[in-house]
Order: sequence, then C-alpha cells, then structure tokens
Amino acid sequence: MDSAIEVKELTKYYGKLLAVDHVNFGVKKGEIFGLLGPNGAGKTTTIRMICGMLQPTSGNALVDGYDVSKQPEEVKRRIGLVPDISNLFGELSARVNLEFMGKLYGLDKKTRRERIDNVLELFQLKDRQGDIVKYYSKGMHRRLTIAAALIHEPDILIMDEPTTGLDAQTARMVREKIIELNREGRTVLLTTHQIDEADRLCNRVGIIDLGRLVALNTPEELKDSTKGVRALEIRVYGWDQQHWVSLFRQTEGVDNAVLAEGKIRILSQNLSGIIPLVVNLVEEHKGRIESISISQPSLEDAFISLTGKTIREELPSKTDYMRTRMTKSGGLR
Repeated sequence: MDSAIEVKELTKYYGKLLAVDHVNFGVKKGEIFGLLGPNGAGKTTTIRMICGMLQPTSGNALVDGYDVSKQPEEVKRRIGLVPDISNLFGELSARVNLEFMGKLYGLDKKTRRERIDNVLELFQLKDRQGDIVKYYSKGMHRRLTIAAALIHEPDILIMDEPTTGLDAQTARMVREKIIELNREGRTVLLTTHQIDEADRLCNRVGIIDLGRLVALNTPEELKDSTKGVRALEIRVYGWDQQHWVSLFRQTEGVDNAVLAEGKIRILSQNLSGIIPLVVNLVEEHKGRIESISISQPSLEDAFISLTGKTIREELPSKTDYMRTRMTKSGGLR
C-alpha cells in the first residue's frame, strides 16, 4: 500500500460553523506532508479527526489502511501524535512522563527503559530527565512532547504546529529532527502556518483556508502555479499601510497587493509596466518610498494567488468568520 493516510470528504461542523469542508488528500508512505494555513483554517480539527480524537460530521480517514472510525485502536498503535497543546504531566519528571507513555502502549519494562534512554539521548534531555516538566523551557517541553510521541516507535508521526512559539535555535533543531526521523523511514504529517517551514521541510503541501483544501502539490509546483506572476516589495511612508494597499490594488496591471511583515507585496505579470505607475501613485499622494525590490515567486505568492490574502493576515471577527464560512460552503448541508 502506497498511502500512509487517506482522507476522504472529511467534514466537521461546530454547530452552524463549518470548520472543515469536504477535505480530500493522501499522504504517501515515507514523505513529509504539510497542511499550510493560517490559525483557524481547520488544520488542527483535521488532524484531530485523522487521529480519532474528534468524530467527523461526515467523511472518513484511513491510517495505514485502518478505518479511523471503526478501528481506532489499530490507528493509535501506528501513529505518534505531537499535539498543539502539550499532553505531558507538568508535575512529573521527564522520565516518569515517558514511563507513563510506554505503559500506555503496553511496552515491557526492559523495552521501556531502552526506548526512554534512546529518545532522551536523541532530544538532548538525558541530563534533565529527573527534572519536573513544568520547570522546563518551552523548547525543552516541545522536544519532550516529540520524544513521548516516539516511545512506541510509530511508522507515522503527526505533528500539529511543531515549532510554534520556539526560539530560532530550538525551532531549527526540531526541524532537523523531523528530517532525520523521516530519513529513518517515518511518514510525517505536520501542520504549520509558517510558509518557510512548509517550503523547507515538505515534499508536498496542501494549502487549507476557511476549512477548504484549495491546492495540493510540491512547493516547487505551487510556486510555478503563479503563472508568470512576480512580486514587487515596497515600503512606503505618508499614509497608513492599508491605505496604500487599497490604492495599489486599484492600479491597472496589479493582480493583488497585501501587507506582509511591514512591507507591501504587489503581485503582477507585468512588473516593468506597473513600477512607474506605483511610483507615480506614491508621489501623487505625497508618500515616500523607503525601499523597493523585485523578488522571484515564492510559496507565499502561491498562497496569496490562491486565497487572495497573506497567511499573516489576522482572522476576521467570530461573526464575520462564521458568515464567511457559511458563504463559502453554500450554507448548511
């Protein structure tokens, strides 16, 4: 069997809110597959349904050929879950936490001891194994959470936002461990809202927005899907940044303009034609250009082209968010 995970028409409503909208994808054995989307896009809900933690409204998922709804115990034996919220006991030491996890999976004492030693060594926690977990740094806590997910040596590792909130050095270490675990033969399904992480780690990426899977391909193919679109990054003073974004979006030849990390990113298939228009527009509105540069298509540009927004944009209010999802889904079904 080539598929480690198969997701078929997976759908989840919370009351009238459509959180996951008929999602379909497969994860091949031995690959790193990423679900990329902003907070609230439906990534965690999808992961929880795949793991059997949450009952879908409709649709289904298979893990290593086992039906998540009908054979949950078989599924749980085959996956290691790194949740977005820690599943560790803060009042216990690292070693006792790992002992507990090993017992949950029915490992005998000798096997538990060997595997605990191995994962503590792997994640550089052996010197702190006796410390109470609630006193761990955020990075150490995350590393221990991944270690706990590996105690029963699963073939499939499912990770929900594995590097969120970590400092750059710890995040890099976690990414290196993910690559190392994959090279050992493990299939990895991870969620992330970090475009660079998805680009760097994943063999294939599914872009999810407002509960829908809007694209699925390799990072390179997704970049190529921009079809000649290039990006102009500009930093402008004189007005509120969103004011400039609105003006640039109305400029002839501009496909889209978004605010990303303090810069305005303008997408167009004719940059040579729109650059003078943009410069003139800034001058007309008494603005000042601090910096301007051209960049090659990125995974972020593909995301913008597919969703019409940057992944960093804030979510709308709860009322607007529900209304948007209801509209996207065509109402309740």
